[in-house]
Amino acid sequence: MSTRVKIAETTPNAWKAMYALSVTVESGLSKTHKELLKIRTSQINGCAFCLDMHTKDALKYGETAQRIFLLNAWKESGLFTEEEKVVLAIAEEIALIHNQGLTETTYKKALEYFTEEYIANIIMAAVTINAWNRIAISTEMPVPGV
Repeated sequence: MSTRVKIAETTPNAWKAMYALSVTVESGLSKTHKELLKIRTSQINGCAFCLDMHTKDALKYGETAQRIFLLNAWKESGLFTEEEKVVLAIAEEIALIHNQGLTETTYKKALEYFTEEYIANIIMAAVTINAWNRIAISTEMPVPGV
């Protein structure tokens, strides 16, 4: 890999703004929802740096290894609650926005479990992790220890 721009150093104000957005949005989500969303989005986007970070965070917050291992097959596994499935569906539909975006079906299902404020936080968290994935991949941020 080549050495690429370190955005935190070259444009620290932009980096700090992204970080502030992340902290603000994610403070409104449960730790489980937040980390499942980040891991699943990072799987879709193929971001090794973010996968490494967020799987470690999820384990630290009490997530099980089995659920992390099966996250890519969340629809079939039966290990995830209906609320978690809605969060994961939103994460996938936003990550794969070019397919159809956040569908009406998923949005209506979210309304069954969450307030509009919570849904807004899920959407913003999905948008934010997609941005972080793109930063990490574009700048080839290394996975620690590799």
